Amino acid sequence: MNLSEFIINDVKPLETLNKISDLQLLFNQLTFSHIPVKNENNNYVGCFSETDAHCFEAAKNLKEYTYALEDFFVRDTTLWLDVLEAFARNETNIMPVLDAKNNYLGYYELTDFVSLFAESPFLIEPGGILVVEKGLNDYSFSEISQIVESNNGKLLGAFISKNNSDLTQITLKVGNTSLNDIIQTFRRYSYNIISNHEEDSFVANLKERSDYLNRYLNI
Repeated sequence: MNLSEFIINDVKPLETLNKISDLQLLFNQLTFSHIPVKNENNNYVGCFSETDAHCFEAAKNLKEYTYALEDFFVRDTTLWLDVLEAFARNETNIMPVLDAKNNYLGYYELTDFVSLFAESPFLIEPGGILVVEKGLNDYSFSEISQIVESNNGKLLGAFISKNNSDLTQITLKVGNTSLNDIIQTFRRYSYNIISNHEEDSFVANLKERSDYLNRYLNI
């Protein structure tokens, strides 16, 4: 995928010699969480956040607050999923783009990359979502794939959706088959099923037995 078409240059970086009032004015006009800044040599030096900008003295130069710059960016060769990760890691909705020689090329907007993810097969292909859980050191993606595919399922995507010191949750999207056989196979491999599924025969059987026991106890 060619991401160069997503590079935007509508808003030029401010220079360190600009006033803080210029920065504050930009934030008042835009919905950006950060504004890129370059130095007098035209080199990108980082971004100021909106939160910080409104705490600075309006009459001073940006140069006096360079300690507050956040130094994040991606390359024009960075893959789109890594760009999306950079957005999340830096809690920003604008991502400066540099080339291999550190020249500033423009920026990406978060909404464009969320749209790319929304158009991925993981979301648009028909299928069922399954969330499984296993010990941090006990699961493997090769085992997960084998479980899905041995039940004639098609694994459309998988990612770690939760991690703690003991357990890992993996969210899967599975197409091409009913989930029930896959769910039961995951249980045989000691995975916990976190998501709820109407077609889960194990849960249905438990409910049926529970209802039978309740009727027996009420006789």
